[in-house]
Amino acid sequence: MAKTSMINRESKRLRIVKKYATRRTELKQILASPATTEEQRQAARRRFQSLPRDASPCRIRQRCQITGRPHGFYRKFGLGRNKLREAAMQGFIPGLVKASW
Repeated sequence: MAKTSMINRESKRLRIVKKYATRRTELKQILASPATTEEQRQAARRRFQSLPRDASPCRIRQRCQITGRPHGFYRKFGLGRNKLREAAMQGFIPGLVKASW
């Protein structure tokens, strides 16, 4: 089980990313547009840099929904490897069986 402080930090980052998503996209469009002047581009760059660091979606860490474990995470199921194996053995995930050969 992950520390609750780490899980809370990730949930806080998710809220911040959602809060600033529209602002980030608008500023990125201004910066990428060839029609903007250099003064507008510099102003947009300053506003972009003044956004919080956690507003970037790449700072979000994928974690297991049950335990909060950051490593061994399967995106398709939203679970860590340990809980995925337990759920598969109990038959909670249709179509997923333990390999045997």
